[in-house]
Amino acid sequence: QVQLVESGGGLVQPGGSLRLSCAASGSIDSIENIGWYRQAPGKQRELVGSITAGGVTNYIESVEGRFTISRDNAKNAVYLQMNNLKPEDTADYFCNMWIRVRRPGGRELVGYWGQGTQVTVSS
Repeated sequence: QVQLVESGGGLVQPGGSLRLSCAASGSIDSIENIGWYRQAPGKQRELVGSITAGGVTNYIESVEGRFTISRDNAKNAVYLQMNNLKPEDTADYFCNMWIRVRRPGGRELVGYWGQGTQVTVSS
C-alpha cells in the first residue's frame, strides 16, 4: 500500500510565500510524473504544474514565475514553493503522483492523491 501525506498549507497575506510538501511512503519502486492541483470553492480542480521523473517542470500561465515545483527522489517527496501569493491562489492544493508500486508479480503504475492542504491568501 502507498500513502501520500501533504503539509505546509495555511493563511498568508497577499505577497507572502508558502511551501507545500507531499511525501509518499509504502511499496514504492519509483515515482514517475507528479502534479500539483488546486480546487477553489465552487470551481473545478485544475492542474497548477507538473514535474517529470527527469525534473522537467511545466506550469499554468497564472503561476508561471511565482510557483516552483521540485522533487527529492531519495525522500519520495515533491514540493511546491509559492511566492508572491495572490487572493486568487486561495484553494485546496493536492499532489498527484504516478507511482510504480511493487507487487508480488512485478510492478504496477498507479496514480495516487494526497489528502489536500488548504491555502488561504487574505489580508
